[in-house]
Amino acid sequence: MSARDYSRKPVPRQSVLPDVFYTRVRAPSMRVPRECYAGPNNLATRMQNGTGLAAVDLGSNSFRLEIVRLDHGQFERTEYLKETIRQGNGLDAERNLSANAMQRGWDCLARFGERLAGFKKNQVRAVATQTLREARNRDLFLARANDILGFPIDVISGREEARLIYRGVAKMLPQSAERRLVADIGGRSTELILGQGFEPGTMESYRVGSIAWSTRYFADGQFTKSAFQMAEIAAKAVLDEALNAYRRESWDVAYGSAGTIGAVGDVLAAAGWPAGSVSKAGLDWLVGKLQEAQNADKLRLAGMKEDRRAIIGGGVSILRALFDLLQIDTMQAAAGGLRHGLLCDLVGSADSEHDIRALSVQRLATKFDSDAAHGTRVGKVAVALFGQIMLGNTAPSELERNSRTLAWAASLHEIGTQISHSDSHKHGAYILDNTDAMGFAQAELHRLSLLVLGQRGKLRKLEPHFEDDVFVLQLLVLRLSIILCHARREPDIADLGLAKEPGQERRYVLTCRAAWVNAYPQSAHLLREETLAWQKTPWSFMFSPT
Repeated sequence: MSARDYSRKPVPRQSVLPDVFYTRVRAPSMRVPRECYAGPNNLATRMQNGTGLAAVDLGSNSFRLEIVRLDHGQFERTEYLKETIRQGNGLDAERNLSANAMQRGWDCLARFGERLAGFKKNQVRAVATQTLREARNRDLFLARANDILGFPIDVISGREEARLIYRGVAKMLPQSAERRLVADIGGRSTELILGQGFEPGTMESYRVGSIAWSTRYFADGQFTKSAFQMAEIAAKAVLDEALNAYRRESWDVAYGSAGTIGAVGDVLAAAGWPAGSVSKAGLDWLVGKLQEAQNADKLRLAGMKEDRRAIIGGGVSILRALFDLLQIDTMQAAAGGLRHGLLCDLVGSADSEHDIRALSVQRLATKFDSDAAHGTRVGKVAVALFGQIMLGNTAPSELERNSRTLAWAASLHEIGTQISHSDSHKHGAYILDNTDAMGFAQAELHRLSLLVLGQRGKLRKLEPHFEDDVFVLQLLVLRLSIILCHARREPDIADLGLAKEPGQERRYVLTCRAAWVNAYPQSAHLLREETLAWQKTPWSFMFSPT
């Protein structure tokens, strides 16, 4: 069975999506949200003024790099680079990225990587969105892209993208009690968020975007009345489920972030419409101008950037569909967006107290009625054992990061028991691989899923990951901690020592006194059984009472 063949009884996706969980925060206008900037002892203040931070956004239409300087909790832009890559056009019928699309992306990231030389890992956050969410061969692209950029690229879920968009938009808006609707029409997806102040609430990502719709309904570049009608009807069919969640009485002001709304706003402002907003009347005027031009190649409008002409038809049709469905009369152009949300996360991510991932783990454990006390107990033992073998062999920041992941896996290791006790590890892994947990990249969730999958049973199912030393050691201590906590009470681990056998790179030994074996015979028996499980892997574990 492969690592992803968790169970023959699949769990419906809708049953495993966690409810959105956020903390209420307030902050001065135009400043970092309070979870990033909350007083003299918070991380933003502790970080040195002048620290450089960078956000990289691998969108379906463009790749963007934003570099800022931290100044008393505020972000001062020092550089902004944007390249139109149109990677979303590079997906074939099998949802594989073409060689040309990948090469365009690699070439752009090489230029970004040169500019990021000298930045530390905790100063840069790079994410990819819908195109790489869809691409079947994304691992092929990302393996080289990570090396070229010099920093890891996280593929984030649609809901995580929506959270970051709202966070960035809220950062750039004045403090207000208004209820906000935020829309972001990207190349292959559209995100909708309801929120108030710095707190996002309802969020969703829909598979409808300017590149996808332009390719499908304006493929030959013809702006005809029938093409717009078909595109808008199709967009409404996808967005129709938003009617109940984003009904008109649930928000006061509508904001549009980046992409399409920015392009439309620029054209309308150049034509004399009020700057900074898009009205329904303005949209109707623009559609008329597009139909007058008849063809994208002939389109000449003041304020229209060259790279937008080919995809403006799809973007406008989706925007008109949103206006009609959600009864929007006017949408304000928002200055903030995904990149600003990433920058806020950079400031706050090292502060575990405000790490939204910890809240997501707590929410998942509660949703699936996992025993919180037992999860904490297992995590405490696992982190202690992990520290024994890793302390002094890795940087403190790396040890803290990997220990945090291990503790999260321990907290979630029983979430599958609500579906099936005997195959709980398989169901738990499936849940983690198919949930949208706020703050997590898909790769982070997959790593947690593999730890949960490997917590018991045969290890051969994880054979492709045996070359990842840190993962294997996390898996080893998680399995050992579950054994030691099998009685669901605090184990006696004072006399236990886990260490690498001298001269042996992949051989680890757990030692204890003979009195411990006599006091805990069941634990000793299970530990001896565990040695057999590791004999069929390239790694070795021995239990050696002295």
